[in-house]
Amino acid sequence: MSVQIDDVDYGPLTPLLGRWHGDRGMDRAPEPDGIEQNEYYETLLVEAAGLTTNAEEQELVAVRYHQLVSRKSNDKVFHNETGYWMWEPATGLLMQSYSIPRGISVLAGGEVTENGNLQVRAELDHPHWGIVQSPFMAQKAKVLAFDRTLSFEGEELVYEQNTLLDIYGAQFDHRDNNRLQRSN
Repeated sequence: MSVQIDDVDYGPLTPLLGRWHGDRGMDRAPEPDGIEQNEYYETLLVEAAGLTTNAEEQELVAVRYHQLVSRKSNDKVFHNETGYWMWEPATGLLMQSYSIPRGISVLAGGEVTENGNLQVRAELDHPHWGIVQSPFMAQKAKVLAFDRTLSFEGEELVYEQNTLLDIYGAQFDHRDNNRLQRSN
């Protein structure tokens, strides 16, 4: 499925457009003495951002998003993410850039798979697909790698993400997943 808005073809980003809600999320996070698992719910708003031309050669189609994630146990927001998904029609390159108010920004690169999944990855010190973090985070909870996969099942958006952390003196694979329904 592809949609045109203001003469821009959003290609594989089309299924993302809209307002989403999911209440079956699971967050597997590190604790100083073990692992914490939290059920969560979230809202995700994805809007058309248009076409961008870089150096008069590269054309990117983009959507912008805002994701708010709250713990079911206390209804407090514990993750607030804003960013862009970008697609280069000429090459099929897929990118995601995002920031979270913990002092972390990521530029991940990847591809649209044969079955339409969006897959991206970033690694600390990668020359193109990298992670920037504040001095505090680099010292106390360093992000080493990030992977995210989105898939679409009818009117549902399913995602899995892994964030490899260096925290509490060890490496930890922080995982999140959820299934969201279109709500608009």
